[in-house]
Amino acid sequence: MSQLPTERSSLFDDLFRDWAPGFYIRPLHGDPLPRQIKLDVKESAEQFTIVAELPGVAKEDIQVHVDGPMVTLRAEVRQHDRSTQDERVLRSERYVGAVSRSLQLPADVDDARASAKYDQGVLTLTLPKKADSVSSRRVRID
Repeated sequence: MSQLPTERSSLFDDLFRDWAPGFYIRPLHGDPLPRQIKLDVKESAEQFTIVAELPGVAKEDIQVHVDGPMVTLRAEVRQHDRSTQDERVLRSERYVGAVSRSLQLPADVDDARASAKYDQGVLTLTLPKKADSVSSRRVRID
C-alpha cells in the first residue's frame, strides 16, 4: 500500500520549500485570495450574467469596470489582527492582497443599466446588452 501525504501539496512546492525556505512563506491568516477569480458567464437574448466567487472580500473592496464589451473585476483583501484595550500588542501582522480579472464579452454592454449584487462571497453582475445604434444594411456592389 502506498503512503499518501496527509496534506495536499505539490512536488514543486516541496522542492522549493527545501531549496529556498525563506522564499516559500504561507500567510498567517488562512488562505489568501485565489490566483484567479472563478467565474460563470451566461448569455441570454437581452443580457449577460456573470457570477464570480469572492470569498472573504468586503463589498467595499470590490470594483467592477465596464468599457464596451470589456468587463474588469478587482478585489482586495485586508486581514488585520485585533486586540482589546486590556492587551499590549507585541507583534502585529497583516495580510493584504489583490486579484483582478478581465474578460471580453461578444457584445457591448449598456453600462448605464448594469447592476451588481454581492451576497455571502458571491458577486452577481447583470449586464444588459447595448441596443444596436447602427442598423446594418446591405451594400450594393457596382
